[in-house]
Amino acid sequence: MKSQWECLLENLGDWQGSFSQLGPDGEVLVNTPTLVAFEGINNNQTMRQLVRRFLPSQDASGKPEIQDKILEYSSLNRGTLFFENGAFSQGSMQFGPFAEFGAELGLIAGDQRLRLVQLFNRDGNLHQLTLIRETRTGTEVVERPLLRLPDLLGEWQGEAVTIYPDWRSPDTYPIRLKLHQESPERLVQQLTFGIGDAARTITSTARIDGSILHFDQSAQAVRVLLLPNGASSNCPQHLKVGQPFVLEVGWLIEPDLRQRMVRRYDAQGGWSSLTLVTEQKIAAAS
Repeated sequence: MKSQWECLLENLGDWQGSFSQLGPDGEVLVNTPTLVAFEGINNNQTMRQLVRRFLPSQDASGKPEIQDKILEYSSLNRGTLFFENGAFSQGSMQFGPFAEFGAELGLIAGDQRLRLVQLFNRDGNLHQLTLIRETRTGTEVVERPLLRLPDLLGEWQGEAVTIYPDWRSPDTYPIRLKLHQESPERLVQQLTFGIGDAARTITSTARIDGSILHFDQSAQAVRVLLLPNGASSNCPQHLKVGQPFVLEVGWLIEPDLRQRMVRRYDAQGGWSSLTLVTEQKIAAAS
């Protein structure tokens, strides 16, 4: 297996794209062009990271204002984990009342990256989302449309890899997802994961409200937002003390290929695991 640092190095290069600030309902509020560059120095023992934002002009020249942030680091903090393809998540280790909370979930597919930041305010309410779409400089930019519910309907099958903040051995297991539209207002989801006697199936339903799916049948109600570039955001609108929850990003890379990343927190609010799912559509909606 690669070390966590070697997994980080999968992100080397210059990534051009945009940071889109979204409201809690997924509406785009502000879109900022960006360049994020990862440069390995000291024989790749140190990472130099540049985050450049091109802000609207503040004068009559019309030229964008450039805002740079430069970081150098030679180790990773405890709130960050990487997968072997370079996908990663970083964020809060612990949720608690009266504190801001959030995480970033980053997916990678060849020379394309998609990242989502989910931020909650001190009252535990979802406050802001940032959707980040990037292409490695010198490669083709792939424009993906807004994700629609029909894109997801059908049966998906793939593999899940779960890694842990305590660095125990990863778990790898098959996963199957069925999404069926029962009526114009109701979606049924059936998720099966694991092997043999350890396999589990969870069935849930959602109320369809345009580009928002409301899964409100459990103690911790969540919403799935269908977003630009084939992306989706899955998280609670309000975090409750004493309830486990997940933060999730999805990415429809091709019509029959999807990635998802799930960051799980336990009932005590502690970060417990990170899962990367790669799944193929094996059957269309019936």
